[in-house]
Amino acid sequence: MSFTALMYHEIRSKETYEFGLPSPIEVRQKYEDQLPPPLFVSAEDFAIQMEYLYQNHYHTLTLDEVKSYYDQQEALPEKSVLLTFDDCYQSLSFFAYPILKQYNFHAVSFVVSGWLNEDRKPFTPEKSICLTEAELIDMNDVFEYANHTDQFHTRTGTAVSKVMEAADDEFSQDLDRCNAIGILDNRDVFAYPFGLYEERNVDLLRKKGFRLAFTSQGGKNDKSTDPMLLKRNVVPYFLSLEGFKEIIE
Repeated sequence: MSFTALMYHEIRSKETYEFGLPSPIEVRQKYEDQLPPPLFVSAEDFAIQMEYLYQNHYHTLTLDEVKSYYDQQEALPEKSVLLTFDDCYQSLSFFAYPILKQYNFHAVSFVVSGWLNEDRKPFTPEKSICLTEAELIDMNDVFEYANHTDQFHTRTGTAVSKVMEAADDEFSQDLDRCNAIGILDNRDVFAYPFGLYEERNVDLLRKKGFRLAFTSQGGKNDKSTDPMLLKRNVVPYFLSLEGFKEIIE
């Protein structure tokens, strides 16, 4: 038995998004970056994808089920899929939440605590704006939240992240700061920013008691997969329904 983890970042209506243009992020931390087009999915395609999962009786996993799969060797339900969303942008509330709630689906959102805005902001499709902690609380009937760093979701190049550059004690303290926020349900689950890491980062997570950690490498997860290097499949903007089926089946 294996399971597929899907990775989403941003959702936009086809009417408001011009594919090919990166989206500047707007976060509380003093950090500027742009979200690349492959990390977007259209609202219309997302709705079709979730309807397909529902109509074909897929089970949306909880993190506890994944932990039990690896720690207690428990079996997963048939046709299991893990839905994950990174960074907590506004589209999580505006597009994803209503559809997931409609189907009684469960999902995971990885939180960059230092990015969460203090005040609610109007939905602005031209930017990738982070939600507030209060807005995340409003969605905790669908989402559970896990660690995606506090101030370490930054990069100095396409292949080098702050996590990779920092000393172990600095990374450890940043993990603790993220885990200190009240909304996190899973303080032993992590997603590597940008999918980038070094082996010493993995070792540190193990020493701190983390039980699961997610990369952005595609593929399926089974009992032979290292639970600290779990695979996730990007769902890109241009993916057809047939392509979506190939990922999950």
